[in-house]
Amino acid sequence: MPSPAGPLRKAYRRAVSMAAVVLFAATACTAPPLPGPDASASATTPPAETTFNFGTGTDPLGFDPALVADTESYRVTRQVLEGLLTIDPVTGAPAPSLATSWKQLDGGLSYNFKLRGGVKFHDGTDFDAAAVCTNFERWYALTSDTRADGSSAMFKQVFREFSDNPQNSLYKGCTVDGPLEVTLGLKMRLTGFLDALTLPAFAISSPTALKLGTANVLDKSFSANKVSSYALHPVGTGPFRFVSAAPGTVTMAANKDYWGEKSQITTLKFTTFEQPETRFAALDDGTLDGFDPVTPSNFDKLIKGGKQVLQRDPFSVMYLGINQKIPVMAELEVREAIAAAVNKTTLASNYFIAGTATTAQFIPPKLSGFNNSVEGIPYDPQKAKDLLAASKYNGEELKFYYPVNAARTYLPSPEKVYAQIATELTAIGLNIKPVPVPWNDGYLNAVTKDTDHALSLLGWNGSYADPDNFVGPIFGSPSAELGMNDPQLVSKITRARSLPNGPERVAAYESISKQLAATVPAVPIAFPISAVALSDKVLSYPLSPVLNEVFNHVKLTPAPPTG
Repeated sequence: MPSPAGPLRKAYRRAVSMAAVVLFAATACTAPPLPGPDASASATTPPAETTFNFGTGTDPLGFDPALVADTESYRVTRQVLEGLLTIDPVTGAPAPSLATSWKQLDGGLSYNFKLRGGVKFHDGTDFDAAAVCTNFERWYALTSDTRADGSSAMFKQVFREFSDNPQNSLYKGCTVDGPLEVTLGLKMRLTGFLDALTLPAFAISSPTALKLGTANVLDKSFSANKVSSYALHPVGTGPFRFVSAAPGTVTMAANKDYWGEKSQITTLKFTTFEQPETRFAALDDGTLDGFDPVTPSNFDKLIKGGKQVLQRDPFSVMYLGINQKIPVMAELEVREAIAAAVNKTTLASNYFIAGTATTAQFIPPKLSGFNNSVEGIPYDPQKAKDLLAASKYNGEELKFYYPVNAARTYLPSPEKVYAQIATELTAIGLNIKPVPVPWNDGYLNAVTKDTDHALSLLGWNGSYADPDNFVGPIFGSPSAELGMNDPQLVSKITRARSLPNGPERVAAYESISKQLAATVPAVPIAFPISAVALSDKVLSYPLSPVLNEVFNHVKLTPAPPTG
């Protein structure tokens, strides 16, 4: 049985191929050739001082990667902080970063890592084994005052619990074996453990900066999110140093002492443009050098305008969340009626980039665990009406939360998607009350905390090639987002993630996919294709299905001669 990383390796190759094809189509014969993964940066000589302006659809929620889970926060922290492992840009497999080598011990219950020497944090302190253990022990010991229920923290999604519930945590400890050697211990085998360590949430911060920034005291705010002083100025070992952040903009500077590939970009700025039209206009007039995400409404305009449009291979799922803490939502017939009322084909065709596939499952077809026999509940408005009529629903108002002034890689046009789904649900007899919430005013908190939402729009962008990375974060523990508490499902997911790659593990995830389709805790809509737009200033861009796009790998065209 092939490793689940195998299909993603093909995904990476497809992404590189698609990027080259779309780039050629967008820029015709005038574009410089797109270099391959091994192309040398010496082919160009940009100015000594180069500012790169990149547009995003929403603001980040903070910059302490242990306490955020949104793609815009991670877009920043990937530049500033690094983990033990990163992702190979060609194969998608775990690759060396701050760890140069590793080995599995005790049948998968511990892992030994040899660390990279001569690396310093941006504050000048040494990166070493003690720093690694300081970070892991901090994550394990996060209190409820800092982490809340922890449902959005990647530590909980991987290790299940924290130090205040040690009997249910899979984390055993971190041991310093030498100045540049550590061993991480587990209480249960985790097949995707090395892949999980590539997550930006497990990036290593300077222990000195964590202490000075009182990282566990959330007495500041950013984007309507409680954060610490450290989360307003993170310190890592990455190719860029954090300079400043304010609503709408983040500024970083190249780390001149970086141990790896030096950046051609000296100043990197991420600027928020909430509306697709303003992102397009800013790229068109030269204010921006690139932006993400491209929406269907500006895709054709970008191509016609000669801009580069690079499409990622789909590796995310967009879904309609159903909160079972709202009494009527706990009834299966009502959830089935909702699923039958949604025309996924219309949504995918009208509000996502062409080629986006609809889905009845949360695990993408390129990963083991996708169940070919699961068809889900087909679009059938009459069946939806019949199911609703047979239920106990009696016209109760259902609050439908959806984000506004936002564009996500998995949800480029949220207002339009909401309008389509709300119209369809109203047509079968549901009393829908719209609750628009600006993303930057706390949308994520509003739908992942214990609120009165009955329905919500959200998605998940995969970070590594394992089915647990899709079903684990959404369904692997009780959450306020979906208001469900299904110990049997949690137990099945916990068991599946511990099984070695092979037929038994595949069957376990296929069974989970079947159960999710039958119980409808949420309605999966599509596996969206996302895309990045770039100016002709960019020679190549490190496109990644899992969004591991670090800008020291951006290659720029030569500057025109002056004088």
